[in-house]
Amino acid sequence: MELWFMGTGAGMPIKERNVTSVALSLQRRRGTFWLFDCGEGTQHRLLHSPLRLSRMEKLFVTHLHGDHVYGIPGLLSSRSSLGGTDPLQVYGPPGLRELIESSLRITGTHLDYPLEIKEIEPGPIVVDGDFTVEAAHLDHRIECFGYRVSERPRGGKLNVELLAELGVPAGPAYGELKKGRDIVLEDGRTIRSVDVLGAPLPGRIVAIMGDTRPTAGAVALARGADLLVHEATFGDDLAGKAELYGHSTSVQAAEIAFAAGVERLLLTHFSSRYKTEDLAELEAQARAIFPHTDAAVELVPYTVFGLPR
Repeated sequence: MELWFMGTGAGMPIKERNVTSVALSLQRRRGTFWLFDCGEGTQHRLLHSPLRLSRMEKLFVTHLHGDHVYGIPGLLSSRSSLGGTDPLQVYGPPGLRELIESSLRITGTHLDYPLEIKEIEPGPIVVDGDFTVEAAHLDHRIECFGYRVSERPRGGKLNVELLAELGVPAGPAYGELKKGRDIVLEDGRTIRSVDVLGAPLPGRIVAIMGDTRPTAGAVALARGADLLVHEATFGDDLAGKAELYGHSTSVQAAEIAFAAGVERLLLTHFSSRYKTEDLAELEAQARAIFPHTDAAVELVPYTVFGLPR
């Protein structure tokens, strides 16, 4: 699992930053990626990443402010033009269906794939064999959601030294054992997966927040996450402005991370008043409270390692 930020800006793009969007790459597990928000210009930024738009599987929208949604119609159209034929699921608050369907209808856009738009309520919204995604309300000026992506436990590590001692040839046999399936060797011996496979690895957890004032809902959604993405629109000196406009400061984001007991915090959604060199100060403010904090950089991969729980 990797996170790629397509945009880390708030309100409008500037030379150094695009508006908000973050991709969760699931290439190794599913061969796809998921997108969280889609500000204007997102598809342009994707062209500078290894992610192929035709392999986008899901889009999660936190809220309907323009800096989070203006890129959706163009992205949906380009996915079709680039050969995307698999279904695409889009999740977000009420009003999302009208926004998308009106844009596609008025512009005469035809999609060559099934588009499933799901207007959500708090609670589990995706449950499959690999992941569960939960949504919860945040505290912004309009209805806004945060998302918690929980990976199911992964298979344990193969004991390759023992396999070599047992004379098991590397290759497909290893793959079968990794999947939990027993194998029979040419000499008739049965190798049981349970004997050569370590304990299951705990699934990784990523929490991605939309725009929000500090709220207990964000703490609950991020509880114990390996990685939290939280907005830090303003520095600590502008806490009053953040409260007025429904945002958080760098310090408040760090306080959420600390309260939730997460492993790592990535700050994003920076006001256009801050240039690239200014972000070090926001990062320092947050690190004074939660040391494992970084100001997210666009088009740089952030690996979600996961730790024993």
